[in-house]
Amino acid sequence: MKGVIFTELLMMAESALSPEIIEEVIAEAALPSGGAYTSVGSYDFSEMQTLVAAFAGRLNTPIDELTRAFGRHLFAAFQRSHSGFFTNIDGTYDLLRRVEDEIHVEVRKLYPQAELPTFNCSEPILGDMILEYRSPRGLAHLAAGLIEASIEHFDESITFTPKDLSGGHNTHVIFTLHRG
Repeated sequence: MKGVIFTELLMMAESALSPEIIEEVIAEAALPSGGAYTSVGSYDFSEMQTLVAAFAGRLNTPIDELTRAFGRHLFAAFQRSHSGFFTNIDGTYDLLRRVEDEIHVEVRKLYPQAELPTFNCSEPILGDMILEYRSPRGLAHLAAGLIEASIEHFDESITFTPKDLSGGHNTHVIFTLHRG
């Protein structure tokens, strides 16, 4: 997993916890990397899982809720660092349609080793869009946070419901978005 995800996770944690607690969590986790991340490095996904679980414990927040909040945080980070991806976008549906064929193509140019989830969208029908998320990492809650942040960013009246088709593993989730 790319280091930018780890550095952003630590930045989010620092906004909620003290630097001393962050250091304690990293020390207690005994991570192979030692918790030293660079945005361009690559690290094992299990380290992110360990950190999210530890931060969730310290914040007394369910892991899924913290992961969703992290998705919202990442949206803002992506806006800052990759503002070009947000130009000439008409809203959340337009952005989601571009993720797989435009945004992920550009991400792969920057980070050829990146292991990205897949997002397949149906065209909106009567205000609804179907977004299919697939990833062996099971980060559908993070995707939900990204979707929420997009809706908020574009100030839209959109609701969505996830349906996990992977038996609770969050590796294959259908998000039904409804404009209303």
